[in-house]
Amino acid sequence: MIRVLIADDQPLVRRGLALILAPDPAFEVVGEAEDGARAVALAHELRPDVVVMDIRMPVLDGVRATEELARTLPGSRVLALSTFDMDEYVVAALRAGAYGFLPKDVSPEELIAGVHTVHTGEAAVAPRLLTRLISAYVRGPARPSPVTAAPAGLTPRELEIWRLLAAGFDNAEIAADLDISVSTVKNHITGVFAKLGVRDRAQAVIAAYESGLVTVGHGSG
Repeated sequence: MIRVLIADDQPLVRRGLALILAPDPAFEVVGEAEDGARAVALAHELRPDVVVMDIRMPVLDGVRATEELARTLPGSRVLALSTFDMDEYVVAALRAGAYGFLPKDVSPEELIAGVHTVHTGEAAVAPRLLTRLISAYVRGPARPSPVTAAPAGLTPRELEIWRLLAAGFDNAEIAADLDISVSTVKNHITGVFAKLGVRDRAQAVIAAYESGLVTVGHGSG
């Protein structure tokens, strides 16, 4: 059973999310929080597997609450929510340690799938939406230049996979583009994450924009 904590400053939203998740035997909604500070306190008390976290909340916003949980309680993985699918705060939450993002108007099925995905440690963000978000809100180097030397000891193949990942390709699309198996792609991505010192796909894409590997206008694949 996946233990879930819901954090949102609107009581009706909290109740609605709980009513979606609670009937599913895979989930147990262990608590609700009305602001980020309460979410952090309850997470330490209840130790949920997943925290469904609104980004914009009073007292302590969802970004700062996510950062605090990633630092002090990494076992409680954050799935960020926002009213808008293009929101600079979403990128800040992903950078702070959120495992995924969903807009608040997702279907019940998408919410359930997102919580399951985050619980497994995968990034619950559609690759192309992730690329759009980051290209819009992440600043690259002041004078971006072509990345020719592989940073952090990446091999040429790892560098190419990182570039495709940052352009919004999913694993199957990367495999097809490079004519290799999906399992080989997954192995390379694991190596890329380790060498870059990032935890997931979202942070790898952010690093690609910040390094100049991809630039705004060239990240949509």
